[in-house]
Amino acid sequence: MNKYSELANSVTFTKRKSVIAQIHQDPSLEYIGKGRSAVVFKIWGANKALKVFYPGYTNVAREEAAIYNVLQNSPYYPTLYEAGRNYLVIDLIEGHTLFECLAKGIRVSSDKIKEIDVALNLAREKGLNPSDIHLRNIFITKEGKIKLIDVARFRQAKDCSQWGDLKSAFYKYYSRTFFPKRIPVLILNLIAALYKKNIIPLTKKRTPKSVVFFLC
Repeated sequence: MNKYSELANSVTFTKRKSVIAQIHQDPSLEYIGKGRSAVVFKIWGANKALKVFYPGYTNVAREEAAIYNVLQNSPYYPTLYEAGRNYLVIDLIEGHTLFECLAKGIRVSSDKIKEIDVALNLAREKGLNPSDIHLRNIFITKEGKIKLIDVARFRQAKDCSQWGDLKSAFYKYYSRTFFPKRIPVLILNLIAALYKKNIIPLTKKRTPKSVVFFLC
């Protein structure tokens, strides 16, 4: 058993009413955050992150590993160092997600939007179909570079309009001088929830007159 698999095996989840209530891990792991299918930790002493998937999500782990392998050597995606049945080891990305930029009032420039387009087009050139692109999956690193994570849905068949919606709202609203650059997290989450329920869909026929850029 190697180092990374041992660390992944040290992670256990305690459930309460089908919800993850507590996470236990090896002391050399520092909890970073969790999503719909996994929990992410910083590995002390290494510039790497360990992503451990919840029980029942091993298929997602396998799919994400396969997609990261396709994207290897790209400057816009983390390097995959190892993958197991329920875990991935990738670059530790230090910086702010676009969601955090909006919550903290860190201005996002049009150059960053163009760079994200380049990153997504690179994935398309490799035969992928970038999907589920939201603000928590896009980082601006400490060096000012763009990094995209959570690529498990980059091979789904259907077209995803989410990034197009975000980009449209950026140019139509956020880029204007008078538009607020800092928005409370509560409002960001509310807008995201409404968007997911198609209550404020962004289409060419209907563009909401609110802060629709702040989707997550």
